[in-house]
Amino acid sequence: MGRIMTLLACLALLTLPAIGDEPVRTTAPEIAISLSMAHRGSAAIDQQLLESYGAPSDEVQQFYQAATEAFRADPTSNFANNISVAQSAEHFGRRLTGGPMLGDVRTDGAQVWLRTTKPASVRVRVVDPSGEEKDRWFGPCASSEESGLAVRVVLDGLTADTSYAYDIEIDGENVTLETPAHFTTLRETSGITRIAFGSCFHKAGLHNPHLLGQVAARENRAMILLGDLAVDDRNNQIGLHCSDYLLRDLSPGWQPFAACMPLYASWDDHDYFDNDRSGIPSGYSAADVAAVRRVWTENWNNPSYGEADSGIYFHTRIGPVDLIMLDTRSLRKAKPKLENAYLGDQQTAWLKSELKQCQGPFTIISSGTMWSNQVSNGKDSWGVWDPNGREALFQLIEQLQVPGVLLLSGDRHGARGMQIARPSGYTFYEFEPASLGGMTGPAAWGNDRTQQWFGHTNIKAFGEFTFDTRPADPTVTFRLVDEQGEVREELTLTQSQLTAGPKDQAP
Repeated sequence: MGRIMTLLACLALLTLPAIGDEPVRTTAPEIAISLSMAHRGSAAIDQQLLESYGAPSDEVQQFYQAATEAFRADPTSNFANNISVAQSAEHFGRRLTGGPMLGDVRTDGAQVWLRTTKPASVRVRVVDPSGEEKDRWFGPCASSEESGLAVRVVLDGLTADTSYAYDIEIDGENVTLETPAHFTTLRETSGITRIAFGSCFHKAGLHNPHLLGQVAARENRAMILLGDLAVDDRNNQIGLHCSDYLLRDLSPGWQPFAACMPLYASWDDHDYFDNDRSGIPSGYSAADVAAVRRVWTENWNNPSYGEADSGIYFHTRIGPVDLIMLDTRSLRKAKPKLENAYLGDQQTAWLKSELKQCQGPFTIISSGTMWSNQVSNGKDSWGVWDPNGREALFQLIEQLQVPGVLLLSGDRHGARGMQIARPSGYTFYEFEPASLGGMTGPAAWGNDRTQQWFGHTNIKAFGEFTFDTRPADPTVTFRLVDEQGEVREELTLTQSQLTAGPKDQAP
């Protein structure tokens, strides 16, 4: 019952129709923002984005306008050192400039991220809505200039498969949140777990309460975001990265979603530097890459970020799933088809080690761009950039019999399902809902329709996996769900189908 109440509270804020109402069919934004406009990202365009699905309060609009002007005036600044932004936050009585945002959900807790307006001591109070457990406090944890004023509070020791409300205390004072904040811990026993995923918000899509509301309404326990999300084409202008993150965090559509839905994120080209850029882009330096990485790690809520101040990749568990999110941008080598050109040497070695640790019954491996080569002639795909590296990885997955492998990808706008047939007889399944923002892109179908089982363009939709661990051979059902809640594609696979084994050995 607690989980149902949690969802209803979140959904009420996401403007879904009430029970018994006709489904919402008119979901167009009040102000439409094209892909080219999102790329330009002028002050006027970003103000329109903030208001695209309904304007926030006058105070929020005025604060955003003042803050983005300050960041644009000093594009080398950040949340911690831009005095004008801090002064604007104080003027409007704001204790937070971002969050709360959920992440790293587990059977016994989760992680809460937020960004304060100045260095502060933060605590989180967790409340059991049923009243069966006492309120619990976590922290204090300190935000600082060194952390970009971001802070993460780990919540642990909670009960599995239970819904909790939470609130925030800053420097001993309770903070009134823009929206109620809730989360549900994961189950310990076998059963059904849903996880949503997708890419390519391109700033515009993350304001869409209809799409985000459907993710929550379908009782997804987490959402995986594969790049081109909140920041668009800002290169090394850290102040503009910060301005884009502030735009995200003030959004009336994003706030209730991020406060209630655990998120796991990686970047792609547009939220890294710019279109198709990778590694150390021409004209930039290693220091620029480090600065962009730092602002990314300060403004998302992943369990971890790469190794030794390099990369943003990580491996974690979400219920019955090993999740490996790769960094397919910042560690690429300068030229394609060099050894380990796509992931770099360090990440490649890490991935080989992590694959041996996968417990299953299912394993998700994400790539910011496509694994297969069929769309746009393989433009920027793994199979074109580093075919030998991809082949070595595929052979290792088969050799290790990594359990229940599902490949995720993004970058090429639209939504597609691909297959990669192997000489052994095994087949990889690739899922690419790069449709969170509904942006224009290449043709729906690639070069070889025999290796593609669906394709859509000009669609606002997300992917969803429903994992059922109750059968002896656990199953996963993929669905492509649009912003109106219509299931556009569906496919059920078993763990045995997704795991290489003796049946797949080449003759």
